[in-house]
Amino acid sequence: MQPRKQHLIDTALILFNQFGYHTTGIDLILAESGVSKATLYKHFRSKEALILAALQLRHEQVVSKLQAKIEDNKKNQETVDPVENVLFIFDDLNEWFNSDTFFGCNFINVSAEYADPAHPIKLFATKHKQVIVDIIAEQLATEDNHEVNKQKADQIGLLIEGAIVMAHTRGMKHAALIAKEMARHLL
Repeated sequence: MQPRKQHLIDTALILFNQFGYHTTGIDLILAESGVSKATLYKHFRSKEALILAALQLRHEQVVSKLQAKIEDNKKNQETVDPVENVLFIFDDLNEWFNSDTFFGCNFINVSAEYADPAHPIKLFATKHKQVIVDIIAEQLATEDNHEVNKQKADQIGLLIEGAIVMAHTRGMKHAALIAKEMARHLL
């Protein structure tokens, strides 16, 4: 990817995360990135195309970090414990909630701003959330309990989403730790 295009996406992601998708205007993105309007429109037909590119970047960041942590956990265990390979997610969430970069979840926030279920941005956010649940389901997978594990993955996903929303809307920075204990009992 070209450096200016990548810089534009990186800058837009930070601004969308902090200020929202509708509120963050193209002029602010251009001012913060130092990229010209001509360069922006050379790479993106519209603001929505830039939003999708920023969401794609965030999706890749989240998924690759999650998969890397799962692999690290597996390497550090004598026998693979599927429960531990899921519970660590809540520790990562806790760290994120207590960081300076926590402004809620990009995908939850964009879903609120683009509520039409058929809108490409809403569809991308939905797909991201399903990918996370699918990764959790893979960690819980056993040959004889596929449906039970799928249901548990959905329940863990619900705990994750609830923790994110509580941390963001109510300022409950410890919400992930509460959700972790609930997940431990569930699993």
